[in-house]
Amino acid sequence: MLLNWRKITVIVLSFVAIQTSATAKPVTLEMAYMPIVPCSQIFVMEGLGWTKKAGLNLKFTRFSNGPAIVQAIASGKMDVMCFGVGPAMVTRGKGIKIKVIAAGIINQIAAVGQGDFIKYVNKYGVKKALTKWRDEKGKKVRIASFPKGSVPDTVTRHWLMNSLGLDIDEVELVGMGAARVQQALLSRSVDAAGILEPILTIVQEKLNDAKVIAGAKDMMPGQPGSTIAARERVINTHRDALVKFVELHIKATDLLTSNPEKAAPLVKSFIGKGLLKEDTILKALTSPASNFRSDPRQIIKDTEYMADFQKTRKINSKVSTRGLFDNTIYEAAEKNLKK
Repeated sequence: MLLNWRKITVIVLSFVAIQTSATAKPVTLEMAYMPIVPCSQIFVMEGLGWTKKAGLNLKFTRFSNGPAIVQAIASGKMDVMCFGVGPAMVTRGKGIKIKVIAAGIINQIAAVGQGDFIKYVNKYGVKKALTKWRDEKGKKVRIASFPKGSVPDTVTRHWLMNSLGLDIDEVELVGMGAARVQQALLSRSVDAAGILEPILTIVQEKLNDAKVIAGAKDMMPGQPGSTIAARERVINTHRDALVKFVELHIKATDLLTSNPEKAAPLVKSFIGKGLLKEDTILKALTSPASNFRSDPRQIIKDTEYMADFQKTRKINSKVSTRGLFDNTIYEAAEKNLKK
């Protein structure tokens, strides 16, 4: 019987391909993140085991705020990061080659107040309460946020200066990490904060007199928040892996918006060291400040607005949006998911 060498060759090559795929090493990526709701997509994809199945080994490093991640990037650490678009612009402005490859959330920052300050707000309204407090108590209202240049800080400044028409020196704006903002509000060492979830929900649950005094759209309509960014060298060497990462990011975004109940326990394991109640996380995931997105093209215009605000208000003149976005990875991921 004559052998069909063509069929044998195809079988052998197929076997080799299967063996190669089965033994292929996962791509390891150093992933920077903050334990906040705007980074929920990576908590979902990791918690459900999607990353491992996709051949992605994410080595997580936790940071308290975006500027701290910028410092790590500047020192040569981290391959991929979940952080605010503000720090991403700062990083790019420093000449460090990173690209935003996916959006994470929009309209994430709201202002929450507590204690006596809320009494002033209820009586006078927010703008007048800020000045009445200073005149009657002889001190400025203390407002906490993330460090200067972060998204929470920038949006809070925009609210005070552009929305309320105040001079920034009329309040005491204090920059700190996420955990410290929460602690400062709960210990009543600050009167208010421009901040994100889950801190907004936690503070209102624990303090009966705490309430949101300005929504995200009141502070900076369309504000871009967290993003997924990667070093250009990682994009060049592990492009296929990043496309797969963004595919999972898109799926996680869909899950967060369509089934937050399923996502809540996954997010809980990353936030608050897993000690928060699942109901608290679910409230944070479904709050008005949690508007999950994945398409980077949707935040380009508002990112440019934020950059212009930082420059004109002399918050940071070195931020840059030039070459900041790489939409092709998202477009490839989107195309793969439609197959």
